[in-house]
Amino acid sequence: MVIERDDRAVGASVRNFGHGCFTAQSGRALGYAMAARPVWVRLAKEAGFWLRESGTVVVARADDERAVLEEFRESRGDQVELLDRADVEARMPIGADVVGGAWLPQDIRVDPREAARMIAAWLLTQGVRFQWATTALGIEAGLVRTSRGEVSADHVIVAVGHDVDRYFPGLAEEAGVVRCALQMLRVEGPHNRVIDPAVLSGFSLLRYSGFEACPSLQAVRERLGVDHPDLVAAGLNLMFTQRPDGDLTIGDTHTYGRTLDPFDYEALDDAILGQIASLLGYARLTVRERWRGVYASSPDREFLVETPEPGVRVVSVTSGIGMTTALGLAQDVVEGMLA
Repeated sequence: MVIERDDRAVGASVRNFGHGCFTAQSGRALGYAMAARPVWVRLAKEAGFWLRESGTVVVARADDERAVLEEFRESRGDQVELLDRADVEARMPIGADVVGGAWLPQDIRVDPREAARMIAAWLLTQGVRFQWATTALGIEAGLVRTSRGEVSADHVIVAVGHDVDRYFPGLAEEAGVVRCALQMLRVEGPHNRVIDPAVLSGFSLLRYSGFEACPSLQAVRERLGVDHPDLVAAGLNLMFTQRPDGDLTIGDTHTYGRTLDPFDYEALDDAILGQIASLLGYARLTVRERWRGVYASSPDREFLVETPEPGVRVVSVTSGIGMTTALGLAQDVVEGMLA
C-alpha cells in the first residue's frame, strides 16, 4: 500500500528535468544510478510512458571545461565520447562561444509530468493499493496512523523527501537535512528544432560528483567564480531538457534552508534565461511556465537511510539526484528490509 497526501504526485517527482543523469555520478550514487537505468527502461515499456535513451551532451564553452571533459573521458572510457564544436552543433543549436563537449550515451530522458502518473496506474494493475489524499499522522513499528484511519504493516518505508523532519525531527537534525528550492522554467522550443539529448554546461561540472576527481575542475570553478560570482553563489546548474511537445525545461538555481522563504527572485530567472539563450545562440526565449522544485539536502551524505524503530526505514535522496538513483536505492532498501 502507498499512502500519499495529495490526489496525485505533485512534488519533486514531477518538477524535475526528467533526466536520468547516470554517468556523472560517482561511488555509491553511480552504483544506484546504473542499477536504476534498466528499471527505468523496463518500466517505460510496461507502464507505457515516453522514454528516450538519448544520452547527455555536456557543452564546453571554455578550454578549461573541455579539459575537464577530456579528463573525465580518460577515467570513464567508453561511457564518454568527446565532441568537437561541429559534433555539438549537429546535436543542438549552439552559440558562438561553444568550443566542444562530450556525449554521455548511457543517460536517459522521460517526461516527469506523465511518468509518475503512469507508473502509479500500472502498479494498480500489479496489485498495489493507493490511498490518495491521505495524510500520515504518525508512524511507529507496525503501524501508520493516517487521516483515514490506521494501517498495520510489518514493514514501513517513510519516503517523504524533504519532509523527514515532520516525522523524525531528531533524525533530520542529526543528518543535517534541510530543504533545497530550485527555480525552474518552461520555455518555447527553438524554431521547432529537435534536441534529443539532455544538455549540461560548464556550471553543471560543479554540481555532479563524477567530475570532482578531474584536476582541471578547480580552474573552471575559479573562472566561473570570477566571471559569474552571483550565479555560482546561487548554485546554478545550467541545463535543459526538451519535452515531447518541443518546449524546453530549463534551470536551475539552489537555495537552502530548514524553512524556505516563499518568494522567488526574478533576477535569477532572468540569469537562467540569458545563459540558456546564449548557450543556444538565440536573442531571447519565451517563458510558458515558472515553478519551484524542492528536495532534501544534506551537507555530508547523498542518501539518508535510517531505522528509527524496528520495521521502519526512513529513506531520502539528500543530494538532488532522486530520479537518477531512487530506483536503484529502492531495490537496496527493500531487499535489506525483507532480508
